Amino acid sequence: MSRPRVLLADDHRMVTEGLKGLLADDFELVGTVENGHALLAAAKRLRPDVIVADITMPQLNGIDALRLLKKHNPDVKVVFLTMHQDPAYARRALEAGAAGFVVKHAASDELVMAIHAALNGKTFITPALAGDVLHDIQHGAKQKNEGKNAITPRQREILQLLAEGRSAKEIAQTLSISARTVEFHKYQMMETHGLHSSAELVHFAIKHGIVTI
Repeated sequence: MSRPRVLLADDHRMVTEGLKGLLADDFELVGTVENGHALLAAAKRLRPDVIVADITMPQLNGIDALRLLKKHNPDVKVVFLTMHQDPAYARRALEAGAAGFVVKHAASDELVMAIHAALNGKTFITPALAGDVLHDIQHGAKQKNEGKNAITPRQREILQLLAEGRSAKEIAQTLSISARTVEFHKYQMMETHGLHSSAELVHFAIKHGIVTI
């Protein structure tokens, strides 16, 4: 009987090496990637049963990568393994369609449980956060979606790279667009949200959970 196929996405190699040892007995590990764009390509190529991904990754964070994955494959199963313990991150992950949310310092068996839950069509949240996340959802917390809804997918990519300290030229090269296009998007976002500098724009994006660093 074949074992479930798992793809790992984390930009820390020590983490992925540790995960290989943890998961090897129960699952077939089909690959590892280190950024969000590589995750999209690998998921399409390898078609794993479950993806275990970090939220904070270069170029494209895990939650935005999940949103793009869902557009092409609504049945994709992603379990997030992250350092973020803020219930708001878990809620955002679930809203994007995540099948699980596990905090990295939690017991290792939680990740195995989360993967099995995903395979069975269920959702797993680290128990220490579950109550806060459910409370957040029940009370309709939306993290000021008015601001977030005004941000396009391309602008999210640009914001993520800005938050990582990339220059307009570097962002343009990464996204295969012109530096002028990067600046246009940047100033359009600043005007929309009443901001006056790149630093204010990045602070706004982090505060509202649009990007992760």
